[in-house]
Amino acid sequence: MDEKLYFILLGLALLVGAHLLLWFVFKPVVKLFYKPSSQAGEKAMAQMSNSIKWGLFFVLFPVLEPYISPEGWAYFSQFKIFQILFIINLTWILTSLVKLLKFAFLDSHSYAKLDNLRERSLYTQVTFIQKIIVAIVFIVAFSAIMMHFDEAKKLGQGLLTSAGVAGIIIGLAAQKSIANFLAGFQIAFTQPIRIDDVVVVEGEWGKIEEINFTYVVVCVWDQRRLVLPINYFLEKPFQNWTRNTADIWGTVFLYVDHTIPVSDLKAKLKEILDSTDLWDRKVQVLQVTDVKESTVELRCLMSAKDSPSAFDLRCLVREQMITYIQEKYPDSLPKARVLMRQPEEVKNT
Repeated sequence: MDEKLYFILLGLALLVGAHLLLWFVFKPVVKLFYKPSSQAGEKAMAQMSNSIKWGLFFVLFPVLEPYISPEGWAYFSQFKIFQILFIINLTWILTSLVKLLKFAFLDSHSYAKLDNLRERSLYTQVTFIQKIIVAIVFIVAFSAIMMHFDEAKKLGQGLLTSAGVAGIIIGLAAQKSIANFLAGFQIAFTQPIRIDDVVVVEGEWGKIEEINFTYVVVCVWDQRRLVLPINYFLEKPFQNWTRNTADIWGTVFLYVDHTIPVSDLKAKLKEILDSTDLWDRKVQVLQVTDVKESTVELRCLMSAKDSPSAFDLRCLVREQMITYIQEKYPDSLPKARVLMRQPEEVKNT
């Protein structure tokens, strides 16, 4: 058979076979075990389908050729490009499969709920493990591709003879990167931070959005992204508002005149909190925390299910308490007192 015709027919047969395998085997079997419940899971499913549909040709070709070609591996082995494409497409399929397995596991442990501490912990660990596996697959694939070139083989032999010196140089040059990489392992399993944790770092309030090998991305409240080296969270102090639980206490400070009736403000605070779902009905306190020359400091303490709710609740209490004081006790707002006396010589005239 003509060589070109052989490749054309084999390619068409394998492409048709890959499509049939996708529609009649892969998708029905996967749907028995996993139905995507998130947009990320659907994207992972689509990526896996594409990798099978378009990449399976170069994976099946070297497997089937010995059985359908009279020369066995002759055609496959004499074209280096097919060997490289085989490795690339197998890598594509494996990475897609790892990503699909990740979301198949995580979709049953969604952290889109109030009590999500365990789910966020699992998400952090599984995501980091997925990145490690993908990195290993890419390293092995790159090494296998390089071994198909004689120049790379010679380079590899030369590097092996000077491995000691090269190891020292690379170790010194990549000292910080290696430290960050090891810090990533420590964070993934000791978990001072997790995905979706609420933190305060560098004076910024935000949520942990990504935990990568060497850096962490914090989504700040105004949608800016704060990118920090991963060992920052092992070497410097920071606030984690959801370390053990998501609920949090909020405070509102009021500064009023000494004549304010505190008992009325306590009743008003209770009325405000009872009227909103932002309050989780656990903590409700109003106390006089300081007395100064011109004002009295009042602290309203309240609890909420999470930090965004606490922020909104604090704003609500602050607004309504100020309005209440303005309307009912306007004379008790902070004021400056001035005592005016006439000089003695004016009095005697």
